[in-house]
Amino acid sequence: MDIVHVGIALAFVAMLCWGMGDFFIQKSVRKIGDWEALFFCTLFGALVLSPFVYKNLPKLFTGSPEIIIILAILCLVLFIAAIFDFKALKVGKLVAVETTWSFEVPVSALLAFLILKEQINLFQIILIVLLLSGLVLVSLQNKIELRKIIFEKGVKLAFFAAILMGGANFLMGWSSRLSDPITANFISDLFIAVVTGIYLLVKGKFWRAWKDFRSNKKVLLQMSILDKVAWVAFAFAMTLAPIGVVVALSESYIIIAVILGLAVNKEKIKSHQKLGLILSIASAIILASITN
Repeated sequence: MDIVHVGIALAFVAMLCWGMGDFFIQKSVRKIGDWEALFFCTLFGALVLSPFVYKNLPKLFTGSPEIIIILAILCLVLFIAAIFDFKALKVGKLVAVETTWSFEVPVSALLAFLILKEQINLFQIILIVLLLSGLVLVSLQNKIELRKIIFEKGVKLAFFAAILMGGANFLMGWSSRLSDPITANFISDLFIAVVTGIYLLVKGKFWRAWKDFRSNKKVLLQMSILDKVAWVAFAFAMTLAPIGVVVALSESYIIIAVILGLAVNKEKIKSHQKLGLILSIASAIILASITN
């Protein structure tokens, strides 16, 4: 297996973890709040990753200023995008929100093309479009629901989050290539944890949040572990494979939710959803196999 296909495999790991992780994020934000859940998630990430990066931090801050600038922009964009993400999951339906998040893919691919001159061929573009179309079909319970989803509660937040997260995805890939994936994740987690922690202190919610953490630690740990594994796998994948392809494949995590529903809950899906599931799985497999 060459390094590109290792990157593709890591994109599928991110897809799997995000497919399960968003369920726990939604559960967490509805139990303890969006800022509180984001604080716990990023604090967990910073603590877990710190043993792997502390020796390299002096070199990072004495090295190229370009890396510092890109990491700083990543921290800011990812923080704003995460707030929109968590708020959208708090007020909106998971299916409607995740469908809207597919806009991350063209944003990330366009930035990779414009800034890094990273190109994907016409066949890959067609497969990405088919993949996203399949995901939309899978997410629709009824054929006429697309109009309803546009006006669904939380969808506007999810749309802005998708635009920002598309930028954050690209910046995570770029900064991971300039430094390394663990450092990029650690710096962004640490920044967001500090900002959200200060916010909770100023609002007088910090100590109450710790009580909430203790009483909901199981779901918060499940959320944090899955989210961190996904982000680390995602960052490594973008250092090994084209950013646009990695983002497209990792965004396919809605497939995991549908398959889990079929396997565990014995749910039934309609004909257009079956078509979407087949289309998205086939597109993802072909896209992964032809990328080199």
